[in-house]
Amino acid sequence: MFENQLKIVKMGKEHTDLDMLKKGLKRLVFALPLLVLTTYVFTFTFLNKEVLPLWVGLILGISLMAVTIWLLFKGIGLVLKSIF
Repeated sequence: MFENQLKIVKMGKEHTDLDMLKKGLKRLVFALPLLVLTTYVFTFTFLNKEVLPLWVGLILGISLMAVTIWLLFKGIGLVLKSIF
């Protein structure tokens, strides 16, 4: 009776996938500096409203923020997938 239960427990995933965990942590590490950089770009853009490159900085900030959010979601998803 207990032998069947032990077999069921052993068939489950025993360890985390370290390669996938490393890949997810790399994405999170790349997202952290981008998170700081995008907030700086947004702040710099809105402080200098008279300057012509306002639109360039705004477009750059929005695109970098989209990349940052994508990296954060993918990184957290990979970490969770590797653990569970």
